[in-house]
Amino acid sequence: MSATGPGGKLRRLFAPRHLAVIGGNEAEECIRQNKKIGFTGEIWPVNPSRESLCGVPCFKTLDDLPAAPDAAFIAIPREPSVEAVATLSRMGAGGAVCYASGFAEVEDGGDLEQRLIEAAGDMPVQGPNCYGTLNYLDRVALWPDQQGGEPCERGAAFITQSGNIGITLTMHGRGLPISYLISMGNQAVMSISDAIDALADDPRVTGIGLYFEAVDDLPRFSEVLLKCARRRLPVVAVKAGRTETAVRIAEGHTSSLAGSDDLYNAFFRRYGLARVDNLPDLIETLKLIHVAGSVAGTRIATMSCSGGDAAMISDIGIPMGFTFPPLPPETEKTLEDVLGDRVVVANPLDYHTYIWGDQKKLNRCFEAMLGGGYDAVLLILDYPRPGVCEIINWDYTTDAMIDAVRDTGALGIIVATLPEAFPVDAIKNLLDHGVAPMQGVPECLRALLHASWLSEFWDDVGRAAPPPPSGQPPERDDTHTRQLSEHEAKLLLAGTGVRIPHGCVVPISKAADAATEVGFPITVKTAASLAHKTEAGGVALALADAGSVMAAAESMTHLGDRVLVEEMMPEPLVELIVGAHMDPQFGPGLVIGAGGVLVELLGDTVPLLLPTTEDEIRAALASLRVAPILKGVRGGPPADLGALVEAIMAIGRFAVERSGDLVEMDVNPLMVYAEGRGVAMADAAIRLLADGEQ
Repeated sequence: MSATGPGGKLRRLFAPRHLAVIGGNEAEECIRQNKKIGFTGEIWPVNPSRESLCGVPCFKTLDDLPAAPDAAFIAIPREPSVEAVATLSRMGAGGAVCYASGFAEVEDGGDLEQRLIEAAGDMPVQGPNCYGTLNYLDRVALWPDQQGGEPCERGAAFITQSGNIGITLTMHGRGLPISYLISMGNQAVMSISDAIDALADDPRVTGIGLYFEAVDDLPRFSEVLLKCARRRLPVVAVKAGRTETAVRIAEGHTSSLAGSDDLYNAFFRRYGLARVDNLPDLIETLKLIHVAGSVAGTRIATMSCSGGDAAMISDIGIPMGFTFPPLPPETEKTLEDVLGDRVVVANPLDYHTYIWGDQKKLNRCFEAMLGGGYDAVLLILDYPRPGVCEIINWDYTTDAMIDAVRDTGALGIIVATLPEAFPVDAIKNLLDHGVAPMQGVPECLRALLHASWLSEFWDDVGRAAPPPPSGQPPERDDTHTRQLSEHEAKLLLAGTGVRIPHGCVVPISKAADAATEVGFPITVKTAASLAHKTEAGGVALALADAGSVMAAAESMTHLGDRVLVEEMMPEPLVELIVGAHMDPQFGPGLVIGAGGVLVELLGDTVPLLLPTTEDEIRAALASLRVAPILKGVRGGPPADLGALVEAIMAIGRFAVERSGDLVEMDVNPLMVYAEGRGVAMADAAIRLLADGEQ
């Protein structure tokens, strides 16, 4: 067993000295895959009706084995699988893979999965309903199918709930070495968090890629993500469940509870997981960090022998947030000497083809660019199709880039605009020499963004750890709820310290008297608990005298016999919405965004976990499309950001304190005024459990 292998309870399972394989055809394939990958330990097949599997003599029962195996691959029907797990646990085995399906992912399998958990005891069990583990570092295959990976000395690890996606990942032709491929299935005993925890102890793992559908234990997941962050080990994930259809599939596939996708994004931002949309982005991001380790930022320079390539990468990169700073004077001078007066020296650089095939001049050109102080330097290069033409000049170009990276120590990337226009041999050569071979310009730039964000997160978490998650709330019945009136909601929220308009609820006949007492101008609203009072004709604004107040109040008779008479709030710089709701997995969550009528028009919102921090709130506000208004535009004053952040913190604390009976809450609009003038809530809605206390 390797001294640098995985840590903790999973060490024997992931890097066994000997393993038992239990079953027939799948067990035989497992032996075949171990021979293919180069496993050097002992393999003990267990099958009562066969003399041998794949040429290896069989034992009749588990009790006949010469010792408790470090790992076992169980490929028999579900009921006998539970019995085998119990026997292995009693023997003191290091762990087992349960390949069988038919547990909690099907209607009648929940009780059987509970029996499996009890049978496992303290022994790690992977699955059920999973393919198992491939360890390409120590050459172990607890795996019943074809796979395309190769043994390596270091590389990225993949953990997936889908066995088929795991196979797909091993078949990629993008050069990224795979250290582990771990298929999790139902996670009845062993969780994704357990696997991450073990892999984070292996220094040969350069990054962890995930494909998953949901996380059951959020506090545990946050702990292992922070462990990886403190070790500057990237965790990058494709999480299924963005759409309603995907959520239904996730629930039926592995009996997972797919929580709010927006809150998952907030969770990932807080604890340092980079979420990507697809497998190519997953691989490319891990490949970049495998080479670079970290990326300082988004100031980049690019090179190509085509003006079209230069224009294309600018058009893609600038909207993504990349900058292309001018070349330093020394770099300009060197490039002018190398390229001649027919080339316009700039960033992005089109170096034309005057030096094509001249490795020395290419090296001087690339070295000058890499020495310019950029966060990354990209060379766009597409190889021809194999067999179409000679590739010697392309090889000269890659060799020149390798030499330039070696001599400068800068982050150098060669990116193919077409992913397939990069031969595997060239990719491996670049990886061996510390140059990142990236496939696809958008994929490359997205990988740079993710790597830069992760590097910044790693720096931040070293200074201050984020707050722990609330964890899954207790189950409750939200069937019976009650909607507070606007006035009730505001009075309840007044306890947070956020300013509310002065006003009162009165019979319609008393509206004018109330308005005179409050002071003009006046807002009149129906006192009925309606979600959309304006559309129902239940709101009248900026009323300047008693007559207009009475007319407005009487026009609302069809909605009820009482009205809310309030002071008319001054015109704000901007209107925001601050909302909270109870999520069945994350507990109370907060939403901040553009408010008023812009809520539906813009959809400009950011979710936050609760409890939150002032830094998270400030970052959320800065990410909104209305953020420039908060800073002050066209000579206008900036918003009272301090009062705004304080108000949002207070509303968040209220949501946490009332999490026992709060169903949902909206403060919309929250009126934000100029610096020094504070904020005020112009409208609020609160829905509580029917038996909750106000």
